[in-house]
Amino acid sequence: MKKYINRVQLLGHLGQDPEVKPTSNSTLVKLRIATNESYKDKKGEYQDYTQWHTLVAWGKLAENMADKLRKGSHLLVNGKLSNSQWEGKDGAKRYSTEVLVRDYIHLNKPKGGASAESTEN
Repeated sequence: MKKYINRVQLLGHLGQDPEVKPTSNSTLVKLRIATNESYKDKKGEYQDYTQWHTLVAWGKLAENMADKLRKGSHLLVNGKLSNSQWEGKDGAKRYSTEVLVRDYIHLNKPKGGASAESTEN
């Protein structure tokens, strides 16, 4: 059987505080991370391009992210893509893609200059 890999790695910063959603048997956290790229336009001038990605984490990892991260936090995230499809109230099909977080590294240096913090699921 062939194995194909669904792996995502993002380096960026949070655009808002983590959104915590307690569930009946676990904790869910949703976050939005921005990544930036630069490219040369037709005039040869550099342009910045920002993309926003939705991150989702569950359980102890979610609790840790909710406790440690805030708007503006810089982090490196490892995870996998998850696609969802549903029908809206208007009958139109809706789609979303999220990154299910496996682990992350909080890159902000705490006061005192200690090194980055790593957390695994």
